Amino acid sequence: MIKVRSFEIPTVMKHGVGAIQTLADEARALGMKRPLLVTDGGIVKAGLLERATSPLKAAHLPFAIYDQVRANPPIAIVDEGARLYKKEKCDGIIGFGGGSSMDTAKSIGVVAANGGSILKYEWADPQPIRKRIPPTICVPTTSGTGSEVTLWAVITDPARQIKFNVGGTGLIGAWVALIDPELTLELPPAVTAGTGMDALAHAIECYTCAYAQPLPDSVALNAMEYVAEHLRVAFAQGHNVQARYGMSMAAMLGALAYGTESAGAAHAMSQSAGGVHDVPHGALTARLLGPVMEYNYLGEPRKFARIAQALGEDTRGLSVWEAAEKAVEAVYRLTDDVEIPTLPELGFDPSEIPHLARIAFADPQTIGNPRDLNLGAYEKIWARAFEG
Repeated sequence: MIKVRSFEIPTVMKHGVGAIQTLADEARALGMKRPLLVTDGGIVKAGLLERATSPLKAAHLPFAIYDQVRANPPIAIVDEGARLYKKEKCDGIIGFGGGSSMDTAKSIGVVAANGGSILKYEWADPQPIRKRIPPTICVPTTSGTGSEVTLWAVITDPARQIKFNVGGTGLIGAWVALIDPELTLELPPAVTAGTGMDALAHAIECYTCAYAQPLPDSVALNAMEYVAEHLRVAFAQGHNVQARYGMSMAAMLGALAYGTESAGAAHAMSQSAGGVHDVPHGALTARLLGPVMEYNYLGEPRKFARIAQALGEDTRGLSVWEAAEKAVEAVYRLTDDVEIPTLPELGFDPSEIPHLARIAFADPQTIGNPRDLNLGAYEKIWARAFEG
């Protein structure tokens, strides 16, 4: 029997151009007197952190900074941040950055509230998280993971060379998501492309998952439409505020669908492979999405036909099967248009396919895939992805 989760949104969302200026107000409204600002070195080097610190300083709100986050954050980064949270006597958390910073911030909150190491909270049923994270604000500076509104964090275990999920419960959701598209204006094209395709993958995989539901389905379709309309423009015109706003909404909406539905093979493959090679999650997911859809459309042809429409394809006069194929073609074309790197360019080699297939098959997101999977199927999908 499939267990269906409720459509739970524990996070208050506030968005708009200039929304970052309200950061201190939001922090104080949550009762914060000394938040820990969690971010990464790239944000600091780019001078973007000042966009968060300026309103805090103007409001005379003391804060501590933890800027040691890196892509695909490992266990040690989270546990070190939790120790700093306690040492600095903080009473709230602000995650400022991409998915890695926000996932780290939420995970620091898990450890701060529940004790131990984040490894203790690798997703399980029954869920080991008993206490809600401290007051937490997530401020995305990319438009991809949507971690500001998800009930999950993804952490890397270097010892096992895997990524694992923490969460699946409202206890890990940020208290407030503050979404300001102006913070994404300086994103390089490659980051815009990878994160944007990750948002699309969330929407497509959740919409077609084995236990999809009507309400998140509608949200996922809306996310696809935003990506189709805005990703190419944001990639080509980085300072186009309208395109950036559209992609911010796409990331948020795709992540809302992820809150109750599951991704499938594309994320099972990219998440597991991300523990083998430390590569950008968005770019890797993007390179895998087309081959996975090419395999999956037989399982949900009507939904894939609807995806084609959401992506702007003209399906008039086509059969369901022909329209479903249009969805696959549209994603392959978008992947090329935004110049997603190939797997070899990302550091993967075809000789790794047997191992990559095994760890993907073991990933829990496999169960959400709309077409039955076995080890051989994963090997074929990986092989097809290397052809790209």
